[in-house]
Amino acid sequence: MILVGYLYWLVGAFLIAAAWLNLRERHWVMAAFWLILSGPFILGDLILAAHEQGNEIPAQLMGAGVVALGLLAAFNKLGLRAEPPGDRERRERTAARFGNRLFLPALAIPVITLLFYIEARYISWDGHHLLSWNGTPLLDPGALTLTSLGLASIFAMLAAIRVTGARPAQAIIEGRRLLDSLGWAVLLPMILATLGGVFAATGVGETIAALTSAVIPIDSRVACLLAFAFGMVVFTIIMGNAFAAFPVMMAGIGLPLLIIRHDADPAILGAIGMLTGYCGTLLTPMAANFNIVPAVLLELPDQHGVIRSQIPTALVLMLVNVLLMVFLVFR
Repeated sequence: MILVGYLYWLVGAFLIAAAWLNLRERHWVMAAFWLILSGPFILGDLILAAHEQGNEIPAQLMGAGVVALGLLAAFNKLGLRAEPPGDRERRERTAARFGNRLFLPALAIPVITLLFYIEARYISWDGHHLLSWNGTPLLDPGALTLTSLGLASIFAMLAAIRVTGARPAQAIIEGRRLLDSLGWAVLLPMILATLGGVFAATGVGETIAALTSAVIPIDSRVACLLAFAFGMVVFTIIMGNAFAAFPVMMAGIGLPLLIIRHDADPAILGAIGMLTGYCGTLLTPMAANFNIVPAVLLELPDQHGVIRSQIPTALVLMLVNVLLMVFLVFR
């Protein structure tokens, strides 16, 4: 079985390779940053097992590593560096030679991910045949989406090597260049998603429920729905990630007030509610990997130009989502 842990190890190996390349070029801070970050990907299972056995030392060391990442980021030596002479021109000539074929590997990622996810039940091994009904699943059923995405990314990398005719090692070199360009911002999705879980575990959802009950008429399902929708947007703007906002708003308003009290459909509320939170992603610099990093990579004169251009789309999409929830979640 292809467990999601194997893919985490692969990511950890790539981070170690990126650290080694930076070490060879004497970029000490960047090398240390990626080396420390590889720790939870490679040692995560061991840390969890030690915690379950009552040994907190590995977890405490990992906490120290998180603090070290923050200190290294504070050195302001993470991010874009000056390109070697002629490097940009070389890439532009290569891009012009291959044209739109360069987009095929990237577009293959969502397509292959969807195919793996949909057809996972057929991808099993019964001891004789790969595609069978009753065999052992080859994809981790406990993390099917992540496993499918990881395998799709590997296939896309192989397709990119095939399309460009580059050496396999070039994938690591270019991946490391992109990773260095993103710098500390590559951590934001993981950190903010974790923050949502922390907020939910520490009772922030219950606090929001109490505040909401004191401010809005909770007997009105529309008022509760509007509070949930706008809360998703506001918390996403604050946290930079709808995944971080969702557990908090669902625990505070979605579950107790909409689903239990007003009998809202949980599937529709969750799907459209999450999409409503994405409207906040379009409006916040906290979503640096979406809104700030592209501006830096494209060398835009206005660092917040991406956000400004997305404001009309975000507002219209938010209005549409609210109307959809009003008409659909209480059916």
